[in-house]
Amino acid sequence: MPSDAIWAWSIIVAATAGVIIRPFRLPEAIWAVIGAGALVLLGLLPRQDALTGIEKGVDVYLFLIGMMLIAELARLEGLFDYLAALAVEYAAGSPQRLFLLIYLVGTVVTVLLSNDATAIVLTPAVYAATRAAGAKPLPYLFVCAFIANAASFVLPISNPANLVVFGARMPHLTEWLRQFALPSLASIVLTFVVLRITQHRALKQEIIERRVPHKALSRGGKLTAIGIAAIGVVLITASALDKQLGPPTFICGAVTTGLVLLLSRQSPMSVLKHVSWSVLPLVGGLFVMVEALVKTGVIGHLSALLHEAVAQSVPGAGWSVGIATAIATNIANNLPVGLVAGSIVAADHLPTSVVSAILIGVDLGPNFSITGSLATILWLVALRREKIEVGAWPFLKLGLLVTPPALIAALAAAIR
Repeated sequence: MPSDAIWAWSIIVAATAGVIIRPFRLPEAIWAVIGAGALVLLGLLPRQDALTGIEKGVDVYLFLIGMMLIAELARLEGLFDYLAALAVEYAAGSPQRLFLLIYLVGTVVTVLLSNDATAIVLTPAVYAATRAAGAKPLPYLFVCAFIANAASFVLPISNPANLVVFGARMPHLTEWLRQFALPSLASIVLTFVVLRITQHRALKQEIIERRVPHKALSRGGKLTAIGIAAIGVVLITASALDKQLGPPTFICGAVTTGLVLLLSRQSPMSVLKHVSWSVLPLVGGLFVMVEALVKTGVIGHLSALLHEAVAQSVPGAGWSVGIATAIATNIANNLPVGLVAGSIVAADHLPTSVVSAILIGVDLGPNFSITGSLATILWLVALRREKIEVGAWPFLKLGLLVTPPALIAALAAAIR
């Protein structure tokens, strides 16, 4: 094995570990950029190849910017606070009904605004509403964490990882729905059932208020809601026409944000300063590191192994790669795993069921652990801002109960 390949792999493993563990509490993006920079500076990856890797992520960057803008605008205009308070009122004093309503709201937000929006902006709103209602927030906060991944493959726009895996080869919307409608339904329903069972005792002991104080939805909030609905229509149309999702997401997010801020006479800085811009260099650094894996033959080796499995049994390969991918996301986070999977999918003509299994593993697998996806990490950050600590072990114990039934049902529906 060439020494250059060993050095490259060592840097990638160290950088990925830095992204997940965050030594010295440094942001995840710093470790991804350090890893990418080290590969280039040490001559392990030509600069042109690194630029090629960065360019491959343009659609993802545009998608993320558009979604982060509209999500932050919704937070600023109080849309999520309003929805959470509305859920408390419709619950009419029933913790069980509130649990279901928050799950439904989380599903809609994830499907139309991506799982990162559920983690970043719905989670604080749910915390504030449940505290105001006199409830213990944690059971309802777990809803935000698990639905963010469980509903993230309903549509191509529901998770940035979908763009990472498919890239320019994104299926038509009709094909996407044919592949993932039933697996998504299985994932959402099974996740709810098991999560509801695990939280039964906590909810049974709850006594909550029937109403919580909240402001009426402002004109800006109403316009933002209309803008979100319009973005959903535009993106579904773009997907149906087999167009890239990044540019329309960016344009819709920027135009909606600009119009609402203009009408309410607010400075753009009120939104821009709270957007998580560090996500962009994080994703760019990961694209560069995956490009290094391509150049050092790792992707080719994994592709050969997958082809051998497919040659023996397509359903067997689907189950194996789906479960293996799900486990891998909890070791290396679903973004780098999704990038590797995307490179394999791009290089091969794999059966549809096998590709579907890969995506389900990338999207749903992270529900096992607290470091499985960027959305779950962002959820954890949102909790820490509210002085709530959820350790890796308690989350893993819950994830080991909630995730396997949903994963098995989703894979069975996809591989059928």
